[in-house]
Amino acid sequence: MDLELARQLQRPAESKILLLVADGLGGLPHPDSGRSELETAQTPHLDGLAARSALGLTVPVGSGITPGSGPGHLALFGYDPFRFQVGRGALEALGIDFALGPDDVAARGNFCTLDATGRISDRRAGRIATERSRRIVERLRAVEAGIAGQGVELFVEPVREHRFVLVLRGEGLSDVVTETDPQRTDVPPLRCEPMAPGGERTADVVNRFVGAAAEVLASEEQANGILLRGFARRPSLPAMADVWGLRPASCALYPMYRGLATLAGMTALAAGATFQDQIASVREHWDRFDFFFMHYKDTDAAGEDGDFPAKVSRIEELDAQIPALLDLDPDVLMVSGDHSTPAAMGAHSWHPVPFLLSARWVRHQPDARFDEGHCAQGALGTFPATEALPLAMAHAGRLAKYGA
Repeated sequence: MDLELARQLQRPAESKILLLVADGLGGLPHPDSGRSELETAQTPHLDGLAARSALGLTVPVGSGITPGSGPGHLALFGYDPFRFQVGRGALEALGIDFALGPDDVAARGNFCTLDATGRISDRRAGRIATERSRRIVERLRAVEAGIAGQGVELFVEPVREHRFVLVLRGEGLSDVVTETDPQRTDVPPLRCEPMAPGGERTADVVNRFVGAAAEVLASEEQANGILLRGFARRPSLPAMADVWGLRPASCALYPMYRGLATLAGMTALAAGATFQDQIASVREHWDRFDFFFMHYKDTDAAGEDGDFPAKVSRIEELDAQIPALLDLDPDVLMVSGDHSTPAAMGAHSWHPVPFLLSARWVRHQPDARFDEGHCAQGALGTFPATEALPLAMAHAGRLAKYGA
């Protein structure tokens, strides 16, 4: 929906909307069983909900386009991901409450494992523990000081597990530079190169930082290299409160998704350490807000690892929490993903994503289950993910009639 039209049609109501994003939810059939992760998982609560909900498949960005997590989530929040492009570095920085300034350029960093020939053997360094990552970041701060100068400051901040943020601060910097992460293994990291005039200085600083970091990390067994991607400045998005008339809140364990929600104007709630903690936090703040975004990461992590059984287990673990969400009694509950991450591919994919909308006035199929096949046959059909929020608003009684 056009955002100006949304401003015109929004109307106040007492209803509550809950959006649960199971990251990387969609999958593909296993070659042995012919069933996807969702079709394999035992999900009695999601299936019971599906039988009284409207089902469909969302297209996060466009047909055949493999979305990153940023565009995938922005679409579910009602923003056109082509119009509002948000770099991953900025999201990671905002997600850890880093005060990203107007002249700053941020990049999302991965610690990685390099083999004896300098090729990448693991892009995520075995998903090292967060505390270990924090200790390694402390070592990189010595590099920070050595590289900074000539009007440029560097900041290295830990995020979670193998992730960190690199922020460059100074005048004349550019985010129009290439990434050092080839996003595949068995190849060496890439050099950072300018993609337009004016990016030479930024690329030079980044390459000097990467080179110095390699010396510091040489003694590390797993995290002996770094990969940088998503160079970005802080973007500006119209706030959900202004566009949709909502009082929105988010509850996400991972900083990137917290950063996305913050950009959209959501209040970030304490997420604790588990999904049960997230539910408790939402319950505590239920009366203060009327839109809640909750994020579940484990489905995507298992898919990216290419671990079909693990993704099935993560889906089943999420299913066990559905009764607690239903106890909150939202007027509208949406369950979907920001993209598909089939374990068979071990990466994000372009496949449409299962979508469920539970509300009073829905067309439902009593024999439906929550999986790709039943969602493909659902009343909502296959539709752009940007239409999910307008659908929720309509079912929540928050959109006025259009026209005479």
